[in-house]
Amino acid sequence: MTSSALAGCTSGAGSTSYQSAVQETWRLGPLQGLDGTALATELVRYATLAPSSHNTQCWKFALATDAITIHPDFSRRCPAVDPDDHHLFVSLGCATENLIQAARAHGLRGEAAFDEARHGVRITLSPAANEVTELFNAIPSRQCTRAEYDGKPIASDEMKRLESAGTSERVRMLLLTDRPALENVLDFAVQGNTAQMNDTAFVAELKHWIRFNGDDAVRSGDGLFSKSSGNPEVPAWLGGLMFGFFFTPQAENEKYIKHLRSSAGVAVFAGAQENPAHWVEVGRCYERFALQATVLGIRTAHVNMPVEVASLRPKFGESLGLGRVRPDLVVRFGRGPTLPPSLRRPVPAVLA
Repeated sequence: MTSSALAGCTSGAGSTSYQSAVQETWRLGPLQGLDGTALATELVRYATLAPSSHNTQCWKFALATDAITIHPDFSRRCPAVDPDDHHLFVSLGCATENLIQAARAHGLRGEAAFDEARHGVRITLSPAANEVTELFNAIPSRQCTRAEYDGKPIASDEMKRLESAGTSERVRMLLLTDRPALENVLDFAVQGNTAQMNDTAFVAELKHWIRFNGDDAVRSGDGLFSKSSGNPEVPAWLGGLMFGFFFTPQAENEKYIKHLRSSAGVAVFAGAQENPAHWVEVGRCYERFALQATVLGIRTAHVNMPVEVASLRPKFGESLGLGRVRPDLVVRFGRGPTLPPSLRRPVPAVLA
């Protein structure tokens, strides 16, 4: 919904409860005086600040004496946009990276290993010297900024830092900045968005996860808060009625054209293999990229339509020279505004 006609029909806009929830959620906690369950709980809190598809927070955390395991919460999967659970496992990877960064800041070394039998990520924790990295400090400020950027290029030294953060032995990242390459991404994004907008299951699933006002966002602690996408707050009943009127293929395509053409570049992540273990690794690389971007004052946002529509994905990969390697994520970046953040459920709600 993008019409300014709805801007005055607010319900809890800028409400105290939403602002209080933001302050409680997006904060740096104490680095001293925590141990045992209190420390493990704090590490989980940082992990939950990671992004997830539609902000479903599709994870469960099991605590042990010397380890934390992140399990997929399949009750929060998105079968329309993510039928093979690719994004779900990417989300687990993002949470894994946050947890490991937080562990380092609290004097623990985290070693992640994918559990093939349980499809979870076990993070073994052992004592180490405290190391508060700039990526850790960026965790409470990272966001997916779904807005127009300033269109200015990113300095070469900053591009090198982004490239270093976003790659690993098992994940390749392409940084696209020249106009023909960006127009190619835009063409596939528009094709993908059009296909998704004409898919009634996709639209219904997306609508299910939208929180049209701050009160509803606080109540659920999950989902896509309307103002986080630059849209006005409205009462839920009105948002539901007006959703189909404003959320159209043409309106969304026009928005994505503006967003992509205002971006400094696009990062495409591609894991070496097509399986959950590598999707977790893609998530870790993406989260490091997003945190490094935050450190540099650079905004990021997903434009994953070319990799979410199965019929487009191989063609998109071929256009990038990836051959048969699956492109996993498409992320635009550039400098732009800060938008109101999404919220998170409390830690007890995500403990196994």
